Amino acid sequence: MANDCIITDVLVIGSGISGSTTALKLSEAELNVVLISRAENICETNTYYAQGGIIYKGENDSRKLLENDILNAGDHHCNPKAVKILASEGPELVEKFLIDHLDIQFDTQNGKLSLVAEGGHSVPRIIHTTDATGKAIQNALCKAISRQANIQILKSHTVIDLLAPHHHSIDRLQVYQHRSCVGAYVLDQKNMTVKRIIARKTILASGGLGQIFLRTTNPAGARGDGLAMANRMGARVLNNQFIQFHPTTFFHSQAPHFLISEAVRGEGARLVDRQGNTFMHKYDPKWQDLAPRDIVSRSIHQEMLDQGVDHVYLDLVSYISVRKIRQHFPNIYKQCLEYGIDITTQLVPVVPAAHYACGGVWVDEWGLSTISNLYAVGEVSCTGVHGANRLASTSLLEGLVWANRAAHHICRQTSRQKLHNPDDIPPWEDIGKFEPDPALISQDMSYIKHIMWNYVGLIRNRWRLERAMRELRNLESEIERFYRRSRVTDSLIGLRNAVRSAIIITSAAWENKKSMGCHYRED
Repeated sequence: MANDCIITDVLVIGSGISGSTTALKLSEAELNVVLISRAENICETNTYYAQGGIIYKGENDSRKLLENDILNAGDHHCNPKAVKILASEGPELVEKFLIDHLDIQFDTQNGKLSLVAEGGHSVPRIIHTTDATGKAIQNALCKAISRQANIQILKSHTVIDLLAPHHHSIDRLQVYQHRSCVGAYVLDQKNMTVKRIIARKTILASGGLGQIFLRTTNPAGARGDGLAMANRMGARVLNNQFIQFHPTTFFHSQAPHFLISEAVRGEGARLVDRQGNTFMHKYDPKWQDLAPRDIVSRSIHQEMLDQGVDHVYLDLVSYISVRKIRQHFPNIYKQCLEYGIDITTQLVPVVPAAHYACGGVWVDEWGLSTISNLYAVGEVSCTGVHGANRLASTSLLEGLVWANRAAHHICRQTSRQKLHNPDDIPPWEDIGKFEPDPALISQDMSYIKHIMWNYVGLIRNRWRLERAMRELRNLESEIERFYRRSRVTDSLIGLRNAVRSAIIITSAAWENKKSMGCHYRED
């Protein structure tokens, strides 16, 4: 076998809660797994930066109550079957896998798990580890997978494209076969070489796409890689007009837009204008500051327009004790203090930012896409759970539930799954002759971010969307020419995927004329 080729049972692309959980479950079932992370640190994922918490079981709670909350937040556009699966399997999986198996120490109060309320939830049912729940989960998963001998971890590796026999096979008669995935071409960023990874099953767990917007809570790698690759392969994608903007990210000219968790408002903090006046009662009298995120985000946006300002404020100190602020939100306190804001004495400047993609690659109840042997789990997928808007703290739970389900499904399938002949897939041929100019890549990424923020952001209309489509299609043509004549790099691959993902989102937003959930059209 050629040195550039790796053979495995399952290829997992991404190391967040969904990718790592799937890899761990498969390895414990004695399957060989290759796990890819484009980052040097496999803990560098969207999961790691999730502050708020994960859904568990509240007092006087029920499966039906959770289902109703999810459906209401999703504007009743959710897939009822998927919602039932999440509500039925999720809390038990949190207990058996995260608490018992991984031994994650969630916060307690009086000997019981501490439960908090978040926007759209009827009862307090969110468990957490202060304001760094994702970090605790991610670290526990990374520790667990690093102990598994049958998980090969490839750090600083970027998937260029998924391998499809109908497109990549030496045997051209494969074009008549059903579309399937047999692995991926993968760039080793350090050696600048490309590997073929041939796998019986491939799992996309590549996370979100917030980096295609000017303001986002997402880390650098969240640029829509998985969505774009699946779309190029011909997989069905769904609900991509629904981009959830988190209402409260820290606003400072010298700071990244890091998250100010919804749990802060769950503990009582209120949104206020520069005079210190609350305003959410004007937009949602029932839920006020704990309204679903799309309502809160648009309310902030409207306040900013009405008052001619570029941010509003979050008031913790008037509603939460200093002791509780420092105890429950130590990381937020520390981060804000680095930029001169003491949240125990000062108002916190906040602004909405792109946070979560509610749509993605369509999958069934087992995480299987419309492409044979290709699964998608986590934010890159669309199970239908989130509908038109995600209920707070459902994302980590969805990633966990569908990772578990995909692993079970693959374990039942893999023993009778024939491996595609590696010699049928040719080695990667880098036809580009030039090193890509980083200035061009940076400018094109900036252009995409500004188009998406200004034309396909919180408030959309026909004219903005039509201009966005024209500009993005022209830009994609330029980027494809650039891609073909250049040697592949991580940033060039990301740029190509970013513009494709931007077009997918903009097309979905243009086609869907009716406002729903976090897709809002003023026309």
